[in-house]
Amino acid sequence: HLIIHSVCTTLSFSGVIEGGVAAATGHSVTLVDTCEDILKKAVKGIEGSLKRVVKKKYADKPEAGEEFIQKVLQNVSTSTDAGSAAQGSDLVLEAIVENLKIKQDLFGHLDKLAPAHTIFASNTSSLPISDIASSTDRQDRFGGLHFFNPVPMMKLVEVIGTSATSQETFDALFNFSKELGKTPVSCKDTPGFIVNRLLVPYIMEAIRLHERGHGSKEDIDIAMKLGAGYPMGPFELSDYVGLDTMKFIMDGWSAKDPDNLLFTPSELLNKLVAEGKYGKKTGEGFYKYK
Repeated sequence: HLIIHSVCTTLSFSGVIEGGVAAATGHSVTLVDTCEDILKKAVKGIEGSLKRVVKKKYADKPEAGEEFIQKVLQNVSTSTDAGSAAQGSDLVLEAIVENLKIKQDLFGHLDKLAPAHTIFASNTSSLPISDIASSTDRQDRFGGLHFFNPVPMMKLVEVIGTSATSQETFDALFNFSKELGKTPVSCKDTPGFIVNRLLVPYIMEAIRLHERGHGSKEDIDIAMKLGAGYPMGPFELSDYVGLDTMKFIMDGWSAKDPDNLLFTPSELLNKLVAEGKYGKKTGEGFYKYK
């Protein structure tokens, strides 16, 4: 039994869809949030995602498709009480706001209520797993499961073990990822794990290149798409990820390793975030969106 925990108004869309993917592969899933309305939207989101799958997979068998949707939805329940949900779970996967203190408080609370065998995992993309786990007495049963958006399409899951994570726990998280139909990779508990540790400095270097006047945003994006085969250029990708998220990650890494030139802040990025221009979600970032 898996519980996905999110907090009201900051419901992680990827967390919801992770729940849907887990339910579709036969796992019992409880979505947890402090708001009933958010939970209703979450279930509708899963249903919408399933309908899109069914449209392709069961194009010539609509009845079988409907049966599949109902079967999956039977695996999904919701709760506003994280403590009681955790008491019946084998795995707790957290997908809340990227704030260390909030994550620690949540896991510290659940640690007292969840059974001894229950594994805890965070979907954080930038915070150290060991720092989050430090609020619990089950650091050997704590790891990271980092999914990528859009979760139904993206095959990769980064499975993160800390120095305290037991081999049994790591293997369980690795095998769980496989059960979801994903391809897991083994990561150490280092800043950004694998993907973001390579991707974020690349994006930041593209921004600095532009700041130095060595290329327009448009030309840099076109160059990386046509020259390196990337589906999106670095500025397009930044707007998709969210400039506020980019800044948050860089600020965290820079604070931990201030002498690392790869983590040097960008004036342009900081200016756009200060102006509330976060990218696609606000209608403007490096580019404008209608």
